[in-house]
Amino acid sequence: MSDRKNPTGAPDTGHTWDGNLRELTNQPPRWWMITLYLSGIFMLVYFVLYPSIPTFTGYTKGVLGWTQMKRYEDSTAEIAAIRAPYEEKIKSLPASEIAADKELVNYTQRSVKVLFGDRCAGCHGAGGAGNPGYPVLADDDWLFGGGIDTIQQTITSGRQGMMPGFKAMLSEQELNDLTLHVLAMSKGGEHAPGKELFVNKGCVGCHGMDGKGMQMIGAPNLADAVWRFTPANEESVKYTIAHGVNAPGAAETRNAVMPAFGNQLSETEIKKLAVYVHQLGGGQ
Repeated sequence: MSDRKNPTGAPDTGHTWDGNLRELTNQPPRWWMITLYLSGIFMLVYFVLYPSIPTFTGYTKGVLGWTQMKRYEDSTAEIAAIRAPYEEKIKSLPASEIAADKELVNYTQRSVKVLFGDRCAGCHGAGGAGNPGYPVLADDDWLFGGGIDTIQQTITSGRQGMMPGFKAMLSEQELNDLTLHVLAMSKGGEHAPGKELFVNKGCVGCHGMDGKGMQMIGAPNLADAVWRFTPANEESVKYTIAHGVNAPGAAETRNAVMPAFGNQLSETEIKKLAVYVHQLGGGQ
């Protein structure tokens, strides 16, 4: 333990304030002074080794020649060297073979997340969960098919299905009946008045008698509970029937266009995205 010292006997400068406040001249603890000197030595060594002191023409470079940009470039080159064997394999193989190689699938899922976030997540959401009004990629419901080659084609060339609006061809009552029939189909039932309209007005031409649709032309399955446009209620279904989807010349039609990325991304990037989407849970 340290010796007890009388604070009134400590040396001071002789200055006194308010009658009894003195300016003492005690030295700092030795450990504190040692730390101060070591800090000064460290600073001098750092100034010698690393870029640090600004000058009129730039800055001192340091004997090690270290820069943040050089460190970034070295790190990037190191990562590229690790990824190179996988990238070469992906470049040389079709998407179907990549999807069948577990090691390449694992690599692809990890390496393409940023690309998916930049190019796809804005519409399809993180992890393919789908934003309002855009398709979910993490289920097994596909407008044009969920095969790996089909997904690659979709990313490359884009998609734009078309459904005409029936507002001018149907009375208000007929429009209501057809809407109720479509909703009933999604629940496994039938609405008698609407069923006749479904057949006679040509809906079966794209959606089939059973309402399960035709992936060849992107006609959706109406017999499940998955809806392209939300909310999935009577008003929304009626609007789609009345105004169609991508109907030419119809100002009120629903717009549903998947842009083409074939002129924006490399073939390798597209294959990696196709594999990633295929593995989200809805691939066939």
